[in-house]
Amino acid sequence: MLCSQNVPDESVWGKSRGLDPALPPYPLVRHLLDAAAMALHLWDVYLADNQRMCVAEGMGLAGELDRARALVGLCAGLHDIGKLSGFQFCSPRAAQFLSSGLAVSSQQMATVRAGHDVAGMTATAEVLEVLGYEDDGEMRATARVAEIIGGHHGRFHRLDDGVWKAFLGDAAWAGQRAAHATAVYDALGAPAAPGAFKAPAAVLVTGVVILADWLVSQESYLKKRQLKLEPSLTEHFRRSQADAVALLREAGLTPVDLKRRDFAEAYGIVGAPNPLQQSVMDELPAAAGSGRHGGVMLVTAAPGDGKSETALEAERILSNIFGTYGYAFLLPTMATSDQMYNRVARTLRNQSGEDAGLTLVHSMAWLSSAYADEGLAREAVVTCDGDEAPAGRGRQEADMRPGRWLRGSKRPLLAQFAVGTIDQALMAVLPVRHNALRMLALSNKTFIVDEAHAYDPYMQVLLGRLLNWLGFYGVPVVLLSATLPGSVSDRLIKEYLQGAGHKSTALKRRTFPAPYPGWLYVDGETGSCTQMSRARQVEQARMRSLRLRVDVERVVHGDKGGVANRIAVIKRLLEPVATRFGGTALVVCNTVAEAQETYRQLSEEIDCRSHEEGGDVQLLHARFPGDVREERTAEVTAGLGRNGPRPARRIVVATQVVEQSLDLDADIVISDLAPLSLLLQRAGRCWRHEEHWQKHGYPDGIGRPEWADEPRLVVLDPLSGGGRMPVQWGEVYSEHLLGKTSRKLAEIERAGIAIPGDVQELVEAAHGDSEDFAWNAPGSREAKNWAEHKGKETAERSMAALCAVRRARQIAELHDLHDMEGEEDEWEVSTRLGADSVRLLCAYAQEDGLLTFDVEGTLPLPEATTEGRMPSAAVRQVMRRTIPVRADWFRGAEPESFAPPTSWAEHPMLGDLRVLRQPINRGKAQAVKVGDKAMRLDQDLGLVRE
Repeated sequence: MLCSQNVPDESVWGKSRGLDPALPPYPLVRHLLDAAAMALHLWDVYLADNQRMCVAEGMGLAGELDRARALVGLCAGLHDIGKLSGFQFCSPRAAQFLSSGLAVSSQQMATVRAGHDVAGMTATAEVLEVLGYEDDGEMRATARVAEIIGGHHGRFHRLDDGVWKAFLGDAAWAGQRAAHATAVYDALGAPAAPGAFKAPAAVLVTGVVILADWLVSQESYLKKRQLKLEPSLTEHFRRSQADAVALLREAGLTPVDLKRRDFAEAYGIVGAPNPLQQSVMDELPAAAGSGRHGGVMLVTAAPGDGKSETALEAERILSNIFGTYGYAFLLPTMATSDQMYNRVARTLRNQSGEDAGLTLVHSMAWLSSAYADEGLAREAVVTCDGDEAPAGRGRQEADMRPGRWLRGSKRPLLAQFAVGTIDQALMAVLPVRHNALRMLALSNKTFIVDEAHAYDPYMQVLLGRLLNWLGFYGVPVVLLSATLPGSVSDRLIKEYLQGAGHKSTALKRRTFPAPYPGWLYVDGETGSCTQMSRARQVEQARMRSLRLRVDVERVVHGDKGGVANRIAVIKRLLEPVATRFGGTALVVCNTVAEAQETYRQLSEEIDCRSHEEGGDVQLLHARFPGDVREERTAEVTAGLGRNGPRPARRIVVATQVVEQSLDLDADIVISDLAPLSLLLQRAGRCWRHEEHWQKHGYPDGIGRPEWADEPRLVVLDPLSGGGRMPVQWGEVYSEHLLGKTSRKLAEIERAGIAIPGDVQELVEAAHGDSEDFAWNAPGSREAKNWAEHKGKETAERSMAALCAVRRARQIAELHDLHDMEGEEDEWEVSTRLGADSVRLLCAYAQEDGLLTFDVEGTLPLPEATTEGRMPSAAVRQVMRRTIPVRADWFRGAEPESFAPPTSWAEHPMLGDLRVLRQPINRGKAQAVKVGDKAMRLDQDLGLVRE
């Protein structure tokens, strides 16, 4: 056993870069004590009941929360113990302050380069032995602590991948490691070793360590402490504990208790809750019981039935039962996330939650107008000093890592309330850096997934894997959908229950059918299943009952077809709107190009004014610059929303962007053929608010036009009558699903669709797991489409299973969470399959060579410094004008032709952009040849590719 004779040598530095150079660097032992103090406060305030219970049980300390708390503090207090190594010499300025007894080893130790995280992992066993901890083989508590220390930079390492002994130094250095560890150990009350340390519990502890480290590493805080050090370590630790309260609060991470309001006041909704919502308020508390290990809830109802408010009511109940704080509300797209963010913000304000941490969580969230420019001015965080990064790490690692996690007062999933894309949550089960921090963030709040039907098989597997981990942690989960096949909901529920400890063999014999409309709750501990009461289900169905008229129009795409030409059919259908009768119509197209052409032709015939000029015909799709798309989405939502004012005449031509979470109501919906579940989503924008308006009055007192005497969906079907799928649709949708949908529409066209009564049956008919197939003509196109569809589904599920981390109870070593070659970071993996995308900036090359944002040449592109730096406002100005496009559009093109300006090359965001330099000729922008297509940005149509 090592002998610890020394007190900590405070010449050993922990933080240096960014601090006052006139003072000695910040001592390592004091930074370790800061982190330990913050970890204790996180345990007390930030961690939810389910997390504390899971960590304690994972340490074999069930019922001994105080012991578990101290051990979490110890892990945080030892996180940088590896800096007592050759790391001390990676900053010559800081190293000059080392005492002579340690500095004498500089030549030998400085010849080896390694990360201090790995050095700490290597030294842990010796250090813990000094504290009286011994690895008792099977339980491997000491080894688990080593894994946590090695993973505090966000990536776990194999225990065998240690550092050279020379890097750790001689006996003097070993003695100092022991002295530093003892100082932390004593401050925490000498916690005894745990009897066990399960891997999933250690993942949460790692998240706490990372968060504690980052919070006490803020530059402003370190400068303040550096200026005046307390005379003793005891006093220092006491001060650190006191400071932790303000640091957490100022970071926006201290949970806030909302003031409960009645339903209408809380959600800003006129009238009483509907039967679905009322049943959750009345029946869910008994279903969830006293609450020991979470549960999963599925809410199924037609679009417009108030599922979002239902989920928030369920969250209030479940969080109260299980002791979680707030919620993560996840959606399929950035556009739907932006919309939901504003709704949640209003809800929090209505419940006195202005001080609660609320974040918008997606890759471009900081560009949303919901976040002011000040949100980009983040607090500097001293994460690493000197140059210890291995060769080959690029600019993104150095420049981006702090901004991804601590962006000033804005924190993504760590906040008490988070709204964003599902991708941000799925990163937790992919082998990326800081997935442990994401897991910590997700497991202390209720997890809500909206539009659960909207994810392909690849994402479904990732979502199931995440639910497995959340089931282990006892996190309450709420899944929302209007069109989710029973086979998919079954798989997701069973994944959650497996994580909670139920055997897969027993689950195979069970199914979890959800009522439609209604809800289903499955208890995590017992597996017991409770459904919404039949009486309330009938009441909800009756209240929202309507019969949707469904018409199928056979169409021919392109210039041919005569009266069956697609554009001619659309014009005929819109004739009542275009004439003096007016009204509102939504035309949903399957591709951006078809939406642009449809809009152009309708505008020419109905209203030649552009969107910007206030024309009656509007266009919305994903290929507008970000700022323009945000403005157009707001305009479309205002015009077709619940509260009005309602335009006398409005035709919105759009793509799939209107399918999900946009609160629109049209008198008629016209849609290209799409899989049946998506058609039902599109139809959900038809007469969406009729029941509400019948009760409370139409906006401005003006009802629907005379021609709109019933809700009507018109499907433009190119497959009807033996037609073929348009070539331009490419791989947008499975031809097998389109064929099934076309045949089903032919069956129901005259009868229409009873909503909600027919919805689930139709979804199962088109999207269920049935393997039935008529093999009368095995070589037919139909058989080929079926085989391709099933093959693609199987391939996507297999790909996801290979990419995702293992299920929670299958993890043996923490390195299993990063068990892939290379160092995967967030921008190097995909939560979605399909073509890779890049962001395109459409700029204008003036005749004098100047690149500008505008045709007129008055707004030049900003220039970065020689170090690649640029003011945040300028970065925002650029990125808000970018458009996500397929990367393969640029395949074969000269990279230099579309490269960003030279000064942007080293910038972590701007350096990866593609720039479309549209030449200006006599004041007009010209298209640019990209491969075999020409591309241009049209102010009214968006990005045109033809």
